[in-house]
Amino acid sequence: MFERQLIREKLEQATDILNELDIDVWLTFVRETSLSPDPALELIFDGDVTWQSAFLIGRDGRRTAILGHYDAETVRTLGTYTKVVPYHEGIRQPLLAALADYAPRSIAVNYSEDDVAADGLSYGMYRLLQNYLTGTPWEGRLVSAEAIIRALRGRKTPTEIELVCQAVAATERIFDEIEAYVHPGMTQKQIAQFVHGLIDEQGLGYAWPKAFNPIVTCGPESATGHAAPGDVVLCAGHTLHIDLGVKQDGYCSDLQRMWYVLDKGETTAPPDVQRAFDVVLGAIKIGESALRRGTPGWQIDEVARKFIVDNGYPEYMHALGHLLGRSVHDGATVLGPRWERYKGICDLKVEAGNVFTLELHVVVPERGMMSLEEDVLVTEQGVEYLSHPQTSLRYICPR
Repeated sequence: MFERQLIREKLEQATDILNELDIDVWLTFVRETSLSPDPALELIFDGDVTWQSAFLIGRDGRRTAILGHYDAETVRTLGTYTKVVPYHEGIRQPLLAALADYAPRSIAVNYSEDDVAADGLSYGMYRLLQNYLTGTPWEGRLVSAEAIIRALRGRKTPTEIELVCQAVAATERIFDEIEAYVHPGMTQKQIAQFVHGLIDEQGLGYAWPKAFNPIVTCGPESATGHAAPGDVVLCAGHTLHIDLGVKQDGYCSDLQRMWYVLDKGETTAPPDVQRAFDVVLGAIKIGESALRRGTPGWQIDEVARKFIVDNGYPEYMHALGHLLGRSVHDGATVLGPRWERYKGICDLKVEAGNVFTLELHVVVPERGMMSLEEDVLVTEQGVEYLSHPQTSLRYICPR
């Protein structure tokens, strides 16, 4: 039932956003979505379609779904569209009739150069749509829907926030079980297999592919980044870093936690390890303080990046944070530097209702990686943690 409620919430949001942006109609044009999915479709329809299908949302609140007759009943059952139009031989005529009913000055469709979540319309389908519109009053009226999708995907509803919190809580419980289980002598693969067992037993999904979820980094010999767990052994005197995200009821978490493996005679981490933790935590707190609605993403990244460099560490070669929701990388706004790969999306302004990760790392020579990641909600007043932030280094004791 919550999926139907979510779709209602997002469709109501979409109408408001169309009026905000002064766009008459948003058209999601798809086919064979199990083979070629459009990321925007899951926000407005729960399911797959086979034949060419059109989902039109108007700024006046009307919603029209045009589908092959075998798919139509599924949409009717949802009860979220004001008009469901089945067709038999082809979609062109019912689509043009629907557009005549809306009489739009502008038709937003799902393409974007910068936002992957808004780029679901394939080139072939775009050409097909242009062909259908040739010689009609709507020829030449197609515009990008990226601003609509960015707002719709980024502004989380109360139901969506609750679902992200649910996934975060499940992830934090898994971290506690990892800490109780892991000991020196285990390999990255063995740690990952233990985590897979917990996720599968609980009926959870994976926020990114299972093959490298969790990411397990232990000691200085581990590969960093999106690498599958290998045969590196966890040793005393090294750090253990785990990057884990689950998917529960369609929404994701994305958290990183840090441990130090105590060596013989140690009761706390050595100074180089503790300092690295303090700097990483300090940079995340600085980023949190800058994370305010209306602020461009690059400015938030800039203060955290400067803190790392000012404390004598090399800058991290990634963004400070990304949106989180139905996908672990949920499109649009990135808290990242003005590099070519973040073109456009790092200049976007943070909005209330956005859920971001805050993540960065440094390397401790001969010890390993030091990295933290939290999930936070941007509010009208500031920032609210959806996770319980790690504010002190966690320990693994030798057995």
